[in-house]
Amino acid sequence: MSTTTPAIEPAGQAPERIFVNANLITVDPSRPRAEALAVSGGRITALGDSDEIRALAGPETEIVDLGGRTALPGFIEAHGHPTVSMTTDGPDVVDIRPMTCPTAESVRERIKETIAAAEPGVPLAFVGWDTLLQEGLEEPTRAWLDELAPANPVAILQNSAHMSWGNSLAIKAIGLTRDTPDPAGCHFERDAHGEPTGKAVEAPASLMMIGAPLNPPADRAPALLADEHRLLAARGLTTCGDLGLKGDIREVCAEFARSPQARVRVRAYEMSNAELHTDAVPGQGDAMFRQIGIKMWADGSPWIGNIATSFPYLTNDRTAALGLGPDHRGCANYTAEQARAIAEAYLPRGWQLACHVHGDVAVDMMLDVFEEVLAEHGRPDHRTRFEHCGTMTREQYRRAAKLGITCSLFVDHIYYWGDVLVESLFGERAEDWANARAALDAGIRISFHNDSPVTPVEPLRNIQVAVTRRTRSGARVLGPHNRVTLDEAIRAETIDSAWQLQSEHEVGSLEVGKHADLVVLSDDPYAVDPDTIGDLQVLATYLDGRPTYTA
Repeated sequence: MSTTTPAIEPAGQAPERIFVNANLITVDPSRPRAEALAVSGGRITALGDSDEIRALAGPETEIVDLGGRTALPGFIEAHGHPTVSMTTDGPDVVDIRPMTCPTAESVRERIKETIAAAEPGVPLAFVGWDTLLQEGLEEPTRAWLDELAPANPVAILQNSAHMSWGNSLAIKAIGLTRDTPDPAGCHFERDAHGEPTGKAVEAPASLMMIGAPLNPPADRAPALLADEHRLLAARGLTTCGDLGLKGDIREVCAEFARSPQARVRVRAYEMSNAELHTDAVPGQGDAMFRQIGIKMWADGSPWIGNIATSFPYLTNDRTAALGLGPDHRGCANYTAEQARAIAEAYLPRGWQLACHVHGDVAVDMMLDVFEEVLAEHGRPDHRTRFEHCGTMTREQYRRAAKLGITCSLFVDHIYYWGDVLVESLFGERAEDWANARAALDAGIRISFHNDSPVTPVEPLRNIQVAVTRRTRSGARVLGPHNRVTLDEAIRAETIDSAWQLQSEHEVGSLEVGKHADLVVLSDDPYAVDPDTIGDLQVLATYLDGRPTYTA
């Protein structure tokens, strides 16, 4: 009896390409594994064993022998920032993230060397300042930056991207004055005389402080996007959410998506704005680029002290270095009324809303807001999203499930910051950080993400961390009872991410009729020690059956 999934080739027409001799993990419960698949017009037209699929080949069919390697559906980053990362990863920005500069001294040296080598007047931007992981750093001041760089506009973006600091020339370059209004939900710090100090809190203010390096001319965007797509493809990504697209770059992105250089499908969420308006319409675009949602921020980052929690930060030297006083609690970016106004402006127009939220107090506020707005303007299958979900509780997950809210969790926090979360920030409260187990138990479909450029795009590491909850030091496991299974973790990086991005009909699993998007790995994640899954290598990535990356 044949095990081949029925082909959908037109009568008498052979597939354009077939993949054989593979260990295909399909993420399709009706057929979890296969050896081969056929592709025509970028779509999967048959799955089966190698001999059966070879038999479909014609004289012009290209045969790709994967040599027994494991392949999965292409990974999907449900919450990325490719149009931000294209600049932070680009030539105009200097990377000082802890993954690049692990010590305070290495950060200072890279900044000083860059300034010394720069031509006067050239704006300089540094991304990744982190007083928690780069122990010994203190908050940079305008005076310190002025002393370092008297002839260049200089700005530094905190690793969370929720705060930045600039020198006097940077403040002047972006046109910031005492009369400049604060963007909604964020602010520019001012001194006792009302003058800007150079510190900006929350996006978009924190990104505005960087100025020109993060806002290149439109004619440079295609080259930057091409570089970013190559990086994403090398990580095994075939689809990425852009959670915070600026409306003025939408058409550039859509045009780039139609070019041969595009290697990753993008599902875009435009930033909400003060006008509470967008010129786009929900779902406009195609399989390569489509705008589907609106992004809003309920609170900020745990690394700068502005997530709204019912419990305080710990009081110690680390929190003091963040500028947090005893028993500090953060606060929300919006009042409930402001958040409701944003939801009411966009949700009735058919937009999917994605809300950044970390603290349990902010979660409660947004659950109340969405419950009210959905009761009045709800629609079936709205897929409203919560992003990051650091301190979200089991009861809050259950309440979210009842409202039809889905969650995208930043599990990589556990790997890079897990020890700091417990020892320096929240104590035992951190054991439930980014609790994927609680979300799944509540019946929520979840995704994982890296929130690049905050952490490197590494879907395999996300899978490892969700399964093990082990920190980078290897010495600590955060809440072992909160682990998920490997099946659940892989779904969160494939089909359930596709579902969150309203694309499960196109991508996310290897099934007849879907796009032939695959990632080929150096080993089977089911056959290795779970603590080594993140070390598996991406050997090749395919989009519509065509290679976008080969190692």
